[in-house]
Amino acid sequence: MKHAGTIWKQRWIAGALLSCGLAFGAHAAELALNVTGGDSDLRATLRGGSLLAEQTTEGATPSPQELVAAAQADYARLLAVLYDQGYFGPEIKIALDGREASAIPPVSPPRQINRAVITIDTGPQFRFGRISIAPVAPGTELPDGFSEGETASLGMLKETVSSGISGWRAEGHAKAELASQDLTARHTDRTITADLRLAPGPKLRFGQLVIKGNADVRTNRIVDIAGLPVGEVFSPDELRLVATRLRRTETFSSVAVIEADQPAPDGTLPITVQVSEAPKRRFGFGGELSTQEGLTLSSFWLHRNFLGGAERLRVEGEVRGIGGQSGGTDYTFGVRFDRPATFNEDTNFFALAELEQLDEVNFFSRQINLEAGIERIANENRTYTAAIGLRTAETRDVFGTTDFTLLTFPLGVTFDYRDDKLDATSGYYASASLTPFLAINGADDGARSYIDARYYHTVGTKRPVTFALRGQLGSVFGSTQSAAPADFLFYSGGGGTVRGQPFQSLGVDIGNDQTAGGRSFLGISTEARIKVTDSIGIVGFVDAGYVGEEQFFDGTGVWQSGAGLGLRYNTAIGPIRLDVGVPTSGPDTGEDFQIYIGIGQAF
Repeated sequence: MKHAGTIWKQRWIAGALLSCGLAFGAHAAELALNVTGGDSDLRATLRGGSLLAEQTTEGATPSPQELVAAAQADYARLLAVLYDQGYFGPEIKIALDGREASAIPPVSPPRQINRAVITIDTGPQFRFGRISIAPVAPGTELPDGFSEGETASLGMLKETVSSGISGWRAEGHAKAELASQDLTARHTDRTITADLRLAPGPKLRFGQLVIKGNADVRTNRIVDIAGLPVGEVFSPDELRLVATRLRRTETFSSVAVIEADQPAPDGTLPITVQVSEAPKRRFGFGGELSTQEGLTLSSFWLHRNFLGGAERLRVEGEVRGIGGQSGGTDYTFGVRFDRPATFNEDTNFFALAELEQLDEVNFFSRQINLEAGIERIANENRTYTAAIGLRTAETRDVFGTTDFTLLTFPLGVTFDYRDDKLDATSGYYASASLTPFLAINGADDGARSYIDARYYHTVGTKRPVTFALRGQLGSVFGSTQSAAPADFLFYSGGGGTVRGQPFQSLGVDIGNDQTAGGRSFLGISTEARIKVTDSIGIVGFVDAGYVGEEQFFDGTGVWQSGAGLGLRYNTAIGPIRLDVGVPTSGPDTGEDFQIYIGIGQAF
């Protein structure tokens, strides 16, 4: 840095009073942090950057030698904090039992330290004067704080340089760097002038992709999955995609994408992917409990690299309704095969087979479902699916016993912009599915559609409240109610629709105390999630559901609603959920309340 006006001084520091106890056997050491200048935020920042403060927290038992080492390291650490806050002429003093810490030999510390004092005089805060950075790539967005009159933070200068380099890298200049910096501190007017010069370097193209670290996954398959566009202009976004594609296979425990230090003579930049393979097999299980629906138990077994090309084979089973009052016990057993990068790096192939028995309140069904299709991952938030399936079933409901076989064409789209899939506090989620079906025998042709949309917004910081809203809309059209597959029709009530109401308690009344599923459904759920502590939260909720005989919602059907309170306890695998709901409107079911226990938020 250049000296201007007053001679530049780098003096050792000092500042504000804060004390905490430090135990040494039978003795108690005391730390005082005295800061002259700045505000409470600066004092908190200084304390957070101090190793000595860390060593004197309650319960810490450092030796005198460790205290001396922490104190001597604090000179540079606190100076860096002050520079980052725009204080370029501070004085720092650190005394241990009255002796300046910098003068104590680290190899010969005192036998005992009873009191430590950090004294900081910040001096005046500097602001940016004339500042510039060049050349800057078109479209580069520099930080708002990099402007005349703003606090002269070294962190802001670093962020500005980083933004400038990122701008050039986005244009293909992979080796852009800071060429020079000319910083001048003017003590007379308390300003910092800065002239930053960037060296973009040549525009480069992606070169050879080298794979390292793989043992069982074939190299050619890793190259296919990575999808690096060799020969095209360098792009940091493409490098991030390479890592993302490999990680989402769940085959690798770690993925590192490394750029070569120097470009090749032909203007290409070689890229190395270093992988570490995860254990091939994984086992998991889960459970959920409801007073009405009973206990649900599920388990799965996963093979991550089934054929040596990062394919996944997942075998899973679920038993629902154990000890419940919502019909009998339901069973599901399924096998699913996934092959990443089958048609291109972002299109996967899948095939599944599923056997299922549904013993519900209003119908019984045994069915086999076979399906094969593709999954297109547009980006990390958007996914599209298309498949063809064969579905055969035997069902029994109020319309009698039916055997049917369907040819299905499932289509789906998912938008997931939540900040956390298990405990969202902001963003939105939307999924839509359309399943046209052609009856080979036993049913009518038709289609089933379903939409699930959710929105999250949080207010407050000390005790934040998250408002969550969910809407569901379903329809079966082209087929009559009696000829449609029984499990394609809609019901309301239970944990997935209206809490407080018994499971599938609302359908279409066809007389003689008999209920069938509806061809139209609308569900609305709202929650207010209040975070009481880091681990505990409380929830208030209101749910409503509608079922109609008509193909599309027109208001001629029947509504029901429920409300209640819930408790959440955060764990590493998501919040444990306890909800207690009561019915608030709708046909009388004779039930007073329902209890739901599970992992993750209700939606």
